[in-house]
Amino acid sequence: MHDLAIIGAGPAGLSAGLYAARYKLDTVIFEKMSIGGQIILSSEIENYPGFPGGISTLELIERMHKHIGEYGLDVTTGKVSAIKEAQGGYVLSCDNKEIFVKSVILACGASPKRLGAKGEDKFIGRGISYCATCDGPLFKNKEVAVIGGGDRAFEEAEFLTRYAAKVSIIHRRNAFRASEVLQERVRKNPKIELILEHTVEEVEGAARLEKIKLKNVKTNEIISRKFDGLFIFVGIAPNTQFLSGFVKTDGDGFIECVEDLVTSKKGIFVAGDCRKKKLYQVITAASDGAIAAQAAHQYILGA
Repeated sequence: MHDLAIIGAGPAGLSAGLYAARYKLDTVIFEKMSIGGQIILSSEIENYPGFPGGISTLELIERMHKHIGEYGLDVTTGKVSAIKEAQGGYVLSCDNKEIFVKSVILACGASPKRLGAKGEDKFIGRGISYCATCDGPLFKNKEVAVIGGGDRAFEEAEFLTRYAAKVSIIHRRNAFRASEVLQERVRKNPKIELILEHTVEEVEGAARLEKIKLKNVKTNEIISRKFDGLFIFVGIAPNTQFLSGFVKTDGDGFIECVEDLVTSKKGIFVAGDCRKKKLYQVITAASDGAIAAQAAHQYILGA
C-alpha cells in the first residue's frame, strides 16, 4: 500500500509530489494526458515569481518535472476512473488495475469551457480552438476573434497578433476581469479590436468557419462578421466527473474543502484548479500542492 497517490501532474500535482518526496512518503503520481495540465495551452507565464520578463510554460513545467525526478519520483501515465474506500485507505481504479493507498491528493485540474453557441461543435478543429498556442500559427495573416474578458483571453489575443492580421476580442460586457496591465497592453495594440456588449449567437461556414453572428446585448441587433478563426476563453470546468458522489462538490463540480485542503473525506485532499477558490493561477496551484502534501503527511503520521 502506497502512502499517497496524486491524481494529476499539473503545477499542483508536481508541487505536491515535490513536497511528498521531501517528506519521504511512498508516492505515486498519475496523469491521464500531458504533464503540465491546462497551463501548457498557454505559451508563456509572466507572473510566476523569480522569472522577470516571463518564462515559457513548457520550460517551467519541465523544471518542475525535473525537480521531482531528483528525488526519484516520476509521473505514471494512467487514467484514474474511480476511487473507493478500502480497509486502511483507498483503492484507485486505473487502466484496469487497482492501486491501494493511504491517502490521495486530487489535483485533476480543469478544462476550457465550451461557449454553447450554435455551430460550435461542428467547427471545432475547423476554425474553432481553445488554445492559441496550439493553433495560432495556422491563422497567419488571417482575421480571428477571441471570446472572453479575463487574463487568459487577453494573453492569448496578444499571442495571436504574432500571426493573425487582426484580432477582435468579443465580450458580453463593457468591462473586463483582466488585469489592468493586460488591458493597457491590449488597448495599445494596433492589431486588436474590442467588440463590447456582444455575444456569439451562431458560427457559420461550409467546410470551415467563415462567419460569426453576433448579438448586441442592449439592442438585440444581430450582425454577421467574417472571421477565419474563433478562439474561446470563457472559463474552466473541473475534471471531477469521475468523483461524482465521492467527495463534496459545488454546483459546478469544483471540489469543496476546509483548511489544509481537506475534502469531505478523511485522507482525501485537493489542490489546484479542480477545487473551489477565488484565484486560479499557477502560483496558487503550486501553493495548494505544497499545503495538501503537508496535510497528507500529517494525516499519515496520525493514522
